[in-house]
Amino acid sequence: MRRRKGKRWWIAGAVIAVLLTAAVVVTAIAFPSVAATTCPGCYGLERLRPGVYAEPGLPQAQRRQVSEVVEQANKRVSDFFGGRKSSPDLLVCLSDDCYRRIGGGGERGIAVLNRSVMLSPRGVDPVIASHELTHVELHARLDGAEVPQWFDEGLAVLVSDDPRYLAPTGDRCLLDSRQPLPATLEEWLRAASADPRLYAKAACQVSRWAGTNGGKEGVRTLVERLSAGQAFPDIFRMPAAARSPSP
Repeated sequence: MRRRKGKRWWIAGAVIAVLLTAAVVVTAIAFPSVAATTCPGCYGLERLRPGVYAEPGLPQAQRRQVSEVVEQANKRVSDFFGGRKSSPDLLVCLSDDCYRRIGGGGERGIAVLNRSVMLSPRGVDPVIASHELTHVELHARLDGAEVPQWFDEGLAVLVSDDPRYLAPTGDRCLLDSRQPLPATLEEWLRAASADPRLYAKAACQVSRWAGTNGGKEGVRTLVERLSAGQAFPDIFRMPAAARSPSP
């Protein structure tokens, strides 16, 4: 009897081990970016410092470049939010082969599962890095609350101070939008791929709201209220002048 029970446990354990192994293999094949952020070393990346991984064999100048970009990006996010609640790993590639290997595509950078950030060779820049880090920080602070995707992207543009989509001073809008912007990630990706100016439109709405609602402190308060259970439309209201149709 004991022998039979022991055999059943052994079989069950073997089945579980096989299933877990299969799940790991499927994830690595179907979602390499998820697997790479879970195990950077498995994809040939080496740790430059805690939380920062890059392809091996980089010259000292490039290693220094990566470190400086990460420091500047972290500072932008910390300064805006008044500290940090997130500590995502950053996977940084200086070659296209490296970025493809970890599951990257044509983007400059991407936040993976709101817990890690991958940067392509074109994204090793404080603006791109802080944009993606903002996504992670925002969702860490929201604690499960939801915001429209256009706000998520517009805020990332504002925090990163992206000159492609924001004027340097004053009313920072480069492209005013008085039409509804994509609210879901799927809608945003589809629309932004057809019109990159969508980032400027989203940044315009977020920057104008922040400008009339206490700036950084106002945004932090908004996020706190959202995480406490209030609904986004009840808090985020654009000034009448920004909402009214043009004559």
